[in-house]
Amino acid sequence: MAKQQMWLDGKFVDADNAKVNILTHSLQYGSGIFEGIRAYETANGTAIFRLKDHVKRFYRTASVYMMDFRYTQTTLENAIVGVVKKNNYGTSYIRPFAFYNDTQIGIETTGKKVSIAIANVPFGKYFKDRNKGIRCAISPWQRINSTSVPPQAKASGNYINSILASTVAKRSGYDEAILADTRGYVAEGPGENIFIVEDNVLVTPSKASDILLGITRDSVIKIAENIGIEVEEREVHKEELYMCDEAFFTGTAAEVTPIVSIDSRKIGAGKPGPITTLLMNKYFDIVTGENKEFTNWLTFI
Repeated sequence: MAKQQMWLDGKFVDADNAKVNILTHSLQYGSGIFEGIRAYETANGTAIFRLKDHVKRFYRTASVYMMDFRYTQTTLENAIVGVVKKNNYGTSYIRPFAFYNDTQIGIETTGKKVSIAIANVPFGKYFKDRNKGIRCAISPWQRINSTSVPPQAKASGNYINSILASTVAKRSGYDEAILADTRGYVAEGPGENIFIVEDNVLVTPSKASDILLGITRDSVIKIAENIGIEVEEREVHKEELYMCDEAFFTGTAAEVTPIVSIDSRKIGAGKPGPITTLLMNKYFDIVTGENKEFTNWLTFI
């Protein structure tokens, strides 16, 4: 069996040889930035979902953290395509990661080398019960906010907040957590955006709630608008989660995952609702190349 391939600083290497020192700055201080991208097997071969949009967000995160990339966006897009082609996994997950490749103790980053790695691994369902829905709990931990760190930048250190929330929820018997912002409004999941359905209107927290502006979130909004579903981006009160007709998560890993209960309160009929199911089916038709209307979102290998 061929060894897993990665791209590291301009070269394709065996994953086993992509090594860094244990004292690397981004390992010690959480100063790395990353993206999560999916590739899907289609009738016309493997296709990467919204590649350009993910790479654009990667560069925007780098801008926030003043990380100097030595490569153009086109170079990284081609590198991602190359890694996927070399590994030939079909349906898989892609992780571009930029980090300070320096072992000097101290938080200073000025002048430190920025390395970029691109990994690719086989990847199926993030939640094993995705199709029948998951059980969530509102976390006692609040979502990070932009007065402390930038939530819209996809930085490694941000996810300590997510890990705490998710760990507490799962150790309490739930599948995932839901975080509120510092004002008490619903924000998002640890690695997912959240939507609810109220009287056939699709509602999702706006960026004022310190959310990551997810690309899957954006995709679902565009799909909903395309088929005539009204969408509201606004502040969402926590009690709306208990009273809504349907709820679901979106995310690169989570894709579209129905939520069937929150804090042990059944959502709707306690199973994936009709609008959730419709959007989930539309989404999977698009990423697997079955819906030709959104083919421009796919980069075929």
